[in-house]
Amino acid sequence: MTERNATIASRVGLHARPAAIFAEAAGEFDLDITIARLGEPEDEAMDAASILSLMSLGASHGEVVVLRADGDGADAALDRLVQILETDHDAE
Repeated sequence: MTERNATIASRVGLHARPAAIFAEAAGEFDLDITIARLGEPEDEAMDAASILSLMSLGASHGEVVVLRADGDGADAALDRLVQILETDHDAE
């Protein structure tokens, strides 16, 4: 299992536009990718490609989340997704 931590950079947190951008990118990979707040049990992680899951996660600006994936290409996928989360999409 590959795992990465990311800090939410968007000023409004992982809501609306940032969540849509992230969910779309996560859905492009042929992997089961999960997201959870840092410190939450792994079995409570949510589907990273589901905008509803992302919105219910309620991750705020500056919060750290954990991304997990398993399989071919997991390292590259998580690196790309971390980059998305650590970009302030509200500033664009």
